[in-house]
Amino acid sequence: MDQAIDGGLYRSGRPDHLTVSCLVISHDLSQVLLTLHAKAGRWFQFGGHLEEGDASLLDGARREVAEESGLATFELDPRVAQLDVHWVEFCGEGVHHLDVRFVAQADSADAYAVSEESHDVRWFPLTDLPELEDSVLDLIDIARDRFAAARTR
Repeated sequence: MDQAIDGGLYRSGRPDHLTVSCLVISHDLSQVLLTLHAKAGRWFQFGGHLEEGDASLLDGARREVAEESGLATFELDPRVAQLDVHWVEFCGEGVHHLDVRFVAQADSADAYAVSEESHDVRWFPLTDLPELEDSVLDLIDIARDRFAAARTR
């Protein structure tokens, strides 16, 4: 792969590099599974940096959900749901993540786990969400709308 392109795919790419993330919503569209990010101290969807073994952005998002949530089964929509650019204060000055976001569904009764990258993982009712960034709230709306539309087909 071209070195200039390759540098933007992984954590080592500075100042900006791609990340992938995925918001998990319950099958009944009433709850979202979020992680309390250890470094940021805030609630987010699951996500992170691409790794050498990821064959695609979608594979990276799938891996991140499995690693960070412990969910054994979930249905990942293969379409990109949202693109987001954000500064990452704990990665150093001027570092930005170019985040490619996906959405997935899971059974809220399935077992999940807290990874070493998180302080907590929890299902939240959409009516009682913690403080979230606007882009994450928008991603929740996208997930709800996308999976609700799939039900009516």
